[in-house]
Amino acid sequence: MIYDVAVIGGGPSGLMASIAAAEAGAKTILIEKGKKLGKKLAISGGGRCNVTNRLPQDEVIKHIPGNGKFLYSAFSVYNNHDIINYFESIGVALKEEDHGRMFPVSNSAQSVVQALVEQLKKHRVEIKLETGVEAIDYGQEVHTIILKNGSKITAKSIIIAVGGKAVPHTGSTGDGYKWAKTAGHTITTLYPTEVALTSKEAFIKEKKLQGLSLRDIQLSVLNKRGKPIITHQMDMIFTHFGISGPAVLRCSQFAVKEFMRGRQEVSMLLDVCPEQHEEALFQKLVKAIKEEPKKSIKNNWKGIVPERFLLFILNQIGVEEDQKGATVSNDTIRQVSQSLKRFIFTVDGSLPMEKAFVTGGGVSLKEIKPRTMESTRMERLFFCGEILDIHGYTGGYNITSAFVTGHVAGSNAAATAR
Repeated sequence: MIYDVAVIGGGPSGLMASIAAAEAGAKTILIEKGKKLGKKLAISGGGRCNVTNRLPQDEVIKHIPGNGKFLYSAFSVYNNHDIINYFESIGVALKEEDHGRMFPVSNSAQSVVQALVEQLKKHRVEIKLETGVEAIDYGQEVHTIILKNGSKITAKSIIIAVGGKAVPHTGSTGDGYKWAKTAGHTITTLYPTEVALTSKEAFIKEKKLQGLSLRDIQLSVLNKRGKPIITHQMDMIFTHFGISGPAVLRCSQFAVKEFMRGRQEVSMLLDVCPEQHEEALFQKLVKAIKEEPKKSIKNNWKGIVPERFLLFILNQIGVEEDQKGATVSNDTIRQVSQSLKRFIFTVDGSLPMEKAFVTGGGVSLKEIKPRTMESTRMERLFFCGEILDIHGYTGGYNITSAFVTGHVAGSNAAATAR
């Protein structure tokens, strides 16, 4: 039997591609090497599944710093609002949370996966689980997928939707890159993004701040000249190996790219009080002391910043935490305000790809047609999702990219098969 469309990979983009192809009337088969479909979807958003983001299109694309502009053509065909409408239409009610993030009302990622699996069945997509692919034999009229067990599946169009190399326990182990190369594709350098960063700073090694969470801080990655490359205002946490948390994950790809350019260490700038100018913060610290000069500075400044960070800064400057406010000089107070606004430390690397949330790099977009996701190197071969050299921040942006490219690839693969 010859299928119209064969989709390899049952993650977000593969599920959407299979449904779109079948909805367009193509006889479709979905091949997944794992025991379950949608494993990455099921763990996304902390198990609640952040299906997309409601921000305006330009904002969404801005939050996909890894070649997001490539998606403008695909977005003109199918965008984040279409994703929202689609889920509502198949019975998955959504709700909006902070920063435009869309979650199922059920708060269960499983309900999202289940709804997509029901659509596969409704549109008669043949599903093959626990089916590993060995190679793809590309032909003039049809392409042949050679399975690990030696059997073959023949299809007019093939969609490769096997993800990148991040979160390998969901099945993303980089299998698709070799099949892309066989078709004549270039794979750009792969690197971890949305990943925690490591540091050799003494205070990290000595675990002085381990476990400390800082809320709504500003974190910047600095270039060689000490100027910010990127700044994000979110939460962060100090760990036993370095730093993590939302602000760090968003900054990470910019630091990683600096390491790829040969830098051994990259400076990070932390502003613990981003809503206040340095002078205003200085005056606030002075005022607190003037009001109660007999109190220790630790108590004078209680609540202005997290106590553990304040004590750490005082220790760095060489000030006793129990020193009476009245005995502290203005110069020392200025040093404290400067440290809270401009705490600079270095990072020296990131956790490995397996610990990253997203893969940077992938199939070169110069070899992909932006309106259809078809290869320019091989007819009737399509790519979608994280295997492409596209990556975004966490917050529904990567899943948006996966669903959009999946839908576009699926409907166009069906059209070319016909």
